[in-house]
Amino acid sequence: MNSYDVAIIGSRPGGYVAAIRCAQLGLKTAIIEKYANLGGTCLNVGCIPSKALLDSSHHYEDAIKHFEEHGIDIPGEIKVNLKQMIARKQAVVDQTTGGIDFLMKKNNIDVYQGLGSFKDATHITISGEENTEIEAKNSIIATGSKPSNLPFINIDKERIITSTEALKLKEIPKHMIVIGGGVIGLELGQVYKRLGAEVSVIEYMDRIIPTMDSGLSKELNKVLKKQKFKINISHKVKSVERVGDEVIVKADNKKGEEVEFKGDYCLVSVGRRPYTDGLNAEAAGVKLNERGQVEVNDHLQTSTKNIYAIGDVIKGAMLAHKAEEEGVFVAEVIAGQKPHIDYNLIPGVVYTWPEVAAVGKTEEQLKEAGVAYKVGQFPMRALGRSRASMDLDGFVKILADKTTDEILGVHMVGARAADLIAEAVVAMEYRASAEDISRMSHAHPTFAEAVKEAALAATGDRALHV
Repeated sequence: MNSYDVAIIGSRPGGYVAAIRCAQLGLKTAIIEKYANLGGTCLNVGCIPSKALLDSSHHYEDAIKHFEEHGIDIPGEIKVNLKQMIARKQAVVDQTTGGIDFLMKKNNIDVYQGLGSFKDATHITISGEENTEIEAKNSIIATGSKPSNLPFINIDKERIITSTEALKLKEIPKHMIVIGGGVIGLELGQVYKRLGAEVSVIEYMDRIIPTMDSGLSKELNKVLKKQKFKINISHKVKSVERVGDEVIVKADNKKGEEVEFKGDYCLVSVGRRPYTDGLNAEAAGVKLNERGQVEVNDHLQTSTKNIYAIGDVIKGAMLAHKAEEEGVFVAEVIAGQKPHIDYNLIPGVVYTWPEVAAVGKTEEQLKEAGVAYKVGQFPMRALGRSRASMDLDGFVKILADKTTDEILGVHMVGARAADLIAEAVVAMEYRASAEDISRMSHAHPTFAEAVKEAALAATGDRALHV
């Protein structure tokens, strides 16, 4: 029987990053993955493939809508080759997962393919082509999450689908009904909207992206409606039925009236649930809460002290980069170091175009906590860089403490917001004030100038270009 200092169950971003950091710290490490490819949801059927399709569809939309204005004439009809688009997406996935294979070999991490389940607190059985048992002084549960569903919906994976199936459709939908106005639904909805589908979003809450600042929700709602999305908020879905190649969705609107939606595809994107199936956690004394999450303490230890859990399987935002931070954190805890994570500074991103990004507190959270704050906001359309690229939608908003000027939250909608948010994270990590950012030189012309201008606005209505 092979023995290890650390065994990680699950090779998603949190799991494989934890494995690499453990190996760097001199710990003999094994990683266990039930699927044929490493990388889990993010690399195989999540973050990476969805961004590949978002980029491809963005190129197509630019070609049919914007190239002529840029002085680019393309003879003949521009057509979508969906088969090639999906193939390119898969090539990106294959290259990325292959890179994880390389990193495991480079760091001398033993990889086991099969379902890992606890025999007890220090032994894990691996059921696959060959059943194996290993011993581990410490274990990390990194099994991630699966798409959630509503109890009355039968997902047939053909017409009523999850994000997994939406990444490999063989045709462009005529009318895609999206249940859920969160990140996944809006991103994949935009892919197919660009390619020619009609898209109707049905959201239970009173706004899309409901966990983010309401200002971001309002702006993105406005932009998507301009893009001809049909957005239906405050709608409670009560039935989803397939009749041949048609899907019929019935919902109650905010007045309690029944409304009906008909389409050829229905994407169910109502969140994700922790995935612990087959883990046999109870055999190791690991406790789960009522939501199916693994319970952990501040050191991410479970109820069994030599077993840790990270990522989507524990409380908190279900984000790949959160899981990575937790993977490094646990590796360093096991090695005897004293790392830290500031969960307030984990950014969130929606990869629509324009992109949406945020870090820190929302206005709603500050109001609820009774914190006195001030707001600095700057529109993207006031930037020379935005006019040059025709990316005029959105804004940057900075929330700062009214007395100390410390930045408490940054929220933005706009081109490259997913990259711009890193400046805010760095600033807040060092407890910068709005004035600190306002006095830093930002290259011109760039989208990043909007961050400086918002900081100027927050320091006393000093924005220069509005």
